[in-house]
Amino acid sequence: MSSGDSLIGIRGFLIDTPERGKLRAWSDGAIVIEDGLIAEIGDYGELSKKPRREPMRWLHSNRVAIFPGLIDLHTHLPQYPAIARSETELLPWLRRYIFPLEREFTGAKARKECAQFFAELARHGTTTAMIYTAIYEESCDAAFEAAQTSGMRAIIGKMMMDVGSYGDLAVEKILETSLTQSERLCKKWHGAENGRLDYAFSPRFALSCSREMMTATAELAKKHGAYIQTHLSENLAELAAVFEMCGWADDYVDVYEKCGLLTPHTVLGHSIHLSERERDAIARSGANVAHCPTANLFLNSGIMKLDRLLDAGIRVGLGTDVAAGPELNLWHVMRTAIESQKARSFYEKNVRVPSPADVLFLATQGAAHVLGKGAQLGSLDIGKEADLTLVDIGALLPYRKNTKVQNDLGAEDILTLCIHRGGPHATIETFVRGRSVYRAMQPELFG
Repeated sequence: MSSGDSLIGIRGFLIDTPERGKLRAWSDGAIVIEDGLIAEIGDYGELSKKPRREPMRWLHSNRVAIFPGLIDLHTHLPQYPAIARSETELLPWLRRYIFPLEREFTGAKARKECAQFFAELARHGTTTAMIYTAIYEESCDAAFEAAQTSGMRAIIGKMMMDVGSYGDLAVEKILETSLTQSERLCKKWHGAENGRLDYAFSPRFALSCSREMMTATAELAKKHGAYIQTHLSENLAELAAVFEMCGWADDYVDVYEKCGLLTPHTVLGHSIHLSERERDAIARSGANVAHCPTANLFLNSGIMKLDRLLDAGIRVGLGTDVAAGPELNLWHVMRTAIESQKARSFYEKNVRVPSPADVLFLATQGAAHVLGKGAQLGSLDIGKEADLTLVDIGALLPYRKNTKVQNDLGAEDILTLCIHRGGPHATIETFVRGRSVYRAMQPELFG
């Protein structure tokens, strides 16, 4: 959308999930965007004939599906060049590929990749991302600057490590430096761009952070009202190492409990291998989970018992976890969220396999709730910010890429096509706050 458009209407097949498992749709619908917000929504026939005080530009096509913007709750910007690098499991993969790559994420290299990364997110239909950078303050600053320029919505944090860290600092200075730099970044960026950008204090995980670092991090996050992001129970070898290293805690979740890291503003990546006590503790604290099924399978980490987390009352959203996850495509993550639970059901009784509507909720409204932004994002409701993903339905159909979509597809048909065949090849346009942050439409697609 150009800066001169104060009022814009988009016609298409509208699909969202304001509640988990409940699909809502308008087959010939329309959204009116005004000042970055969804001002009106309903049937195109009615909205197009409504008298207006000022001219409105319409984009309309019978090949377009309109979804709320997709939300990625867990990804690593510096790791993207190492995508799909195979290894047996998490810890060897970190040592072989990731730590060397993050060590180099500085200077011009970091600035260039930051700009490219946000363009890639938008091309995949992602409008909001929660992102880890490397341990360096300047590279995290570069990520925020790139997000600011791109128009994307982002929650970003400098990676924090004071055990087995990388870089040139003397060991005795790492803790103080990491805390000081993280707080400085938080003061500069948390709530910037009228809340479009936020800060997340980012202790990597219990194996790379001292108790002192985790406790101090929790205090800083509370002081500034900022987010916390970290990893939890991703891998069995990791779990065993935490038990050995943190004998002062009863279990992995208790490590974070005792350090004060479990809060309603905390997002815990993975959380696969949890006991009932740990699930209950997370639920009591109000902390949240980013489910990363593509990464969990790629690194042989395991299959989360998704239904048990949801039944415990834990808020859950989806994450690509690039580069453990092999792509930034949240449609693929949704598909894997379904198929991994199907796999569980082959050997475990009474597994509740999520529906297409369930996983769309986890990638939109459910993820918005995780971020505490459910009232402003996640569904196609009047008054919410106009974060939208527009998909070319024809690009998902066999032999139909250059033809009109017929009226024989329902909302679940279209959603299932997106989940199983969606990706950047079918993304037409991505909007954040009513501003186009990515456009790849064919000239003839909108009439």
